[in-house]
Amino acid sequence: MTTGENGGAAVPARLRELPSRLLGQASTHAQRLVTEALGRADAHKWHFAVLVALEESGPASQAALSDRTGIHRSDLVAVISELAGRELVERAPDPEDRRRNVITLTPLGRRRLRRLEQLLDAAQGELLTPLSAAEREQLTRLLGRIVEHHAHGGPTMGSDGR
Repeated sequence: MTTGENGGAAVPARLRELPSRLLGQASTHAQRLVTEALGRADAHKWHFAVLVALEESGPASQAALSDRTGIHRSDLVAVISELAGRELVERAPDPEDRRRNVITLTPLGRRRLRRLEQLLDAAQGELLTPLSAAEREQLTRLLGRIVEHHAHGGPTMGSDGR
């Protein structure tokens, strides 16, 4: 046994070696680092997700952005409003269907994305400090496989998606 996470009682080996527990702890630490990094730029992870999606795939409807980012449509409206208020995106009626809006990344939004990427690169570096470059690539690959498997309803996923 070793000293606990908070300097308390020793953590049993079976807990220290449980992959789901380790992933949860790493996730908590990662989320804190990302939130703090983006917060220094008055941004949050949904801002980053929308800007990346627009840069990679071009202008999109709000529904398409919701699908690309995984942000619920009702939450996405507020995110787009924040980004539009900062002139990072433009929202305009779709010329093919005036009932929906098309969101476009502005030049200012592209510059903002570059800044957020720098902050996130630093946060990723801090998170992965104990790993070599090869280990970082391997970890990313392995985590990607786990996420991909469960995203497509692997055999352990129930009918309710959990």
